[in-house]
Amino acid sequence: MDYLELFMQIGLLILGFVMLIKGADWFVDGASRLAEQFGIPQLIIGLTIVAMGTSAPEAAISITSSISGNAGISIGNVVGSNILNVLLILGVTALFGALPIQKNTKWIEIPFVAVCSVALLGLGMWGNSIGRIDGGVLWGLFIAFLVYLFLSAKKSMKSGANAVEEQENSGGCFQFLFKNRKMPVWFMVLLILVGGALIVFGADVTVDSASAIATMFGMDDRLIGLTIVAFGTSLPELITSVTAALKHKADIAIGNIVGSNIFNILFVVGTTALIRPVAFQQEFIFDTVMAIVAPVMLFVCVLFGRDKLRRWGGGLMLLSYAAYLTYIIGFKA
Repeated sequence: MDYLELFMQIGLLILGFVMLIKGADWFVDGASRLAEQFGIPQLIIGLTIVAMGTSAPEAAISITSSISGNAGISIGNVVGSNILNVLLILGVTALFGALPIQKNTKWIEIPFVAVCSVALLGLGMWGNSIGRIDGGVLWGLFIAFLVYLFLSAKKSMKSGANAVEEQENSGGCFQFLFKNRKMPVWFMVLLILVGGALIVFGADVTVDSASAIATMFGMDDRLIGLTIVAFGTSLPELITSVTAALKHKADIAIGNIVGSNIFNILFVVGTTALIRPVAFQQEFIFDTVMAIVAPVMLFVCVLFGRDKLRRWGGGLMLLSYAAYLTYIIGFKA
């Protein structure tokens, strides 16, 4: 074993985690303050800017794979990430404290995640592929979802909900730059862009270094793909959601995951299918069914948790993900 190479990869792994944590901190700060500045509900910010930003690794991998002729990778990448997002990431996030769920999220957005997953399963089983027409259908649903978000934001802003509040420490960790005034909008946008870039680049560095370390210790490519790479593409969602929860921005934490799952299916798979039809293998059926079960389980936990995802619900989802991971690794071993 090349110990110099090992120490270099460990250093890169640590650097990747530092970029992820710092990037998520700036990203959540910028997004939440932008929401406050314009009176936009934080849930809408979580469902759009944060969700799309943290889904960049999945989008990059799936679309690049399609262009290079390996479009089938996109289904496993998206479905696997969606299962992990709900069961693992929300499960872990809930352990830090109960997450309050808004009425619209409970009755509209979470069920819509299940609807998107059902649509993916139905379109995939119909002809064993996701073709260009199917991609158009997914994109149609994506546009409808964006219209819904626009109308929801407009309604909230008109009613004065989530009005801007004056805060003494509006600059956060950058307060020293704005001693006598509020953080300017351009700086909030800069935090979002720089934070998002650090999250995506940090995830890439973390996955590459972790994969290299695993290879040095004799793990095969299959196991690396099922564990490290799959987990790595969802690191932005994990870090961002936990950071948002710790900052008491539960709407961003929930909106990030719900929005990411919708974005993954409708935009990522839809765009990939428009570029090149995607083969829907039989093995995907079980995984896609699990992707339907995950938001249903989330809905049930919220229902019995009285509009909150409580620690017991998070623990139940973590156990479910552990069982799923054990099954697929054992099944494919």
